[in-house]
Amino acid sequence: MVQMADPPDIAALDTPVAWTDATGQLTGGNPAFARWLGVSARRLPGLPMAALEVDGDSLARALAQPLAQGVRLRRVALAFPGSDAPVFADLALSPRDGGGWLLEAHPVAEFPGDDPAVALPSALAATLKGLAHELRNPLAGLKGAAQLLARRTDDPASRELTGLIEAEVGRLADLIDRLLVPAPPRPPEPLNIHAVLERVLRLAESDAGWAVRLVRDYDPSLPEFDGDADRLTQAVWNLVRNAIEAGAANVSLRTRAEHGLRIGDMPAPLALRLEIVDDGRGVPESLAERIFLPLVSGRAEGSGLGLALAQQVAREHRGSLAYRSRPGHTVFTLLLPMTRDDAAEVTA
Repeated sequence: MVQMADPPDIAALDTPVAWTDATGQLTGGNPAFARWLGVSARRLPGLPMAALEVDGDSLARALAQPLAQGVRLRRVALAFPGSDAPVFADLALSPRDGGGWLLEAHPVAEFPGDDPAVALPSALAATLKGLAHELRNPLAGLKGAAQLLARRTDDPASRELTGLIEAEVGRLADLIDRLLVPAPPRPPEPLNIHAVLERVLRLAESDAGWAVRLVRDYDPSLPEFDGDADRLTQAVWNLVRNAIEAGAANVSLRTRAEHGLRIGDMPAPLALRLEIVDDGRGVPESLAERIFLPLVSGRAEGSGLGLALAQQVAREHRGSLAYRSRPGHTVFTLLLPMTRDDAAEVTA
């Protein structure tokens, strides 16, 4: 690992190297680093180093470590925000004298060995960044149209629908911002899971109309817990929409409290069990082992992103997503741990 305290001395190195201040913002990079990313070195200062990672948060978590420790990361995909051409490298982070980090990048091939799936999520995220640029203007137009319609009607039902459009446009715009300029996950906030589900059901009613019967089976004793309401809305809406597109006539959302579970390797004294149950065609047997992989879909017109994103959201909340399926009966189960304080509010 390069051990140099004075960044200007690194200018002559062929190895890409960059450095930050104590807050994790880039203060510079050598010419090799700028060339490697495909940008001018003048564009680097002021950018959070974590924003360079195309997918995931391994760099952000490493930068949160105590400055006395060095960190090594394997095969990380990096790109300057807005670029659709990621580069891959093994990274070495070391603390700088006076605070901040020194990053040394050792470029590697995009697809290691014979396993291209390792880099697929990163390449997919880079593609989505390019798409995000094209979506901003249409979303702004939709929001303006919804606001104009809201001013032209006094009908409460119409105003509710225009409000729903504005809220969803805002959520999509926030998602696009995350794609263009990755940031550390937002701090979790107290949320009511049933408020999240009601928002999803309102979207489902607007999407499917009376063609699908939507059933609420809620446990009213469930307390609030910490999470990201927007991300959970997106995950559950993806699951419900998949059920609708699978020809379901009935979709049920069921919530329960579970005690004494293990989610992965972690004990969960209290957990939320959320089940999305439908009577559609079910998951094709040929996709059973790959259903959560990006770009895998049972429909010709499907993107194959919905379930992959839902599983990612579950992991962000330290939870899990699983399913069981046969024709006429499919259940997707989302398990989310609740905090110890939440556990005190629920009686067994």
